[in-house]
Order: sequence, then C-alpha cells, then structure tokens
Amino acid sequence: AKNSTCHQADQYATDWQWLKSEVVDPHGVSINRLSASFHVTRQTLSNLFNGHTALSADMAIRFEKAFGIKADTLMRMQANYDMAQARARADEIVVEKILPAA
Repeated sequence: AKNSTCHQADQYATDWQWLKSEVVDPHGVSINRLSASFHVTRQTLSNLFNGHTALSADMAIRFEKAFGIKADTLMRMQANYDMAQARARADEIVVEKILPAA
C-alpha cells in the first residue's frame, strides 16, 4: 500500500524542478540554506523539486516571501496541473448521476 500512495502522490504533483533551476539556483541558495530559511526539512524540498509532492499553499507563500514570486500564480499552476491529471483519468472516476427529486 505504501508504494501505491507514493505513486498516487507522483500523479498529482507537477514538476517543480524549474522552480529550483530558475528561481532558487540563480540566487546561489543551497538546499540546506533554503530549508533553514523556510523552516522545513531538506526532504520536504527534495520531494517538491522531484515531483513527489504537490505544492502546498504554505510552501507557495514561503516562495513568495523569499523570492517575490506570487503564491497565487504558483497555486494556479498546481491547480491547473491537478485538473489536467484528473481529466486524463476522468473515465476511471465512477459516479452515480443524481436526478432531481420527483
């Protein structure tokens, strides 16, 4: 069950590697320094940058405070990715249609 949970998380997280390469790295910030500044573990950042977890609202705010990149923009990117993934598997989502009461 643990592997399916990890696989499921991978399905929902967009690839935030660009955030590291385009925002964090040009500032010359190491993962150790970033994790200390953000008050999160290195593993938390690694999971985000490697696409193992989705971006949380709290993490988006951290990036906004540290680098000036708008948290709302980051969250819209995550939501768009999440919806695209859900649409791609929409046929697998089983729902009974609800009709108005007679």
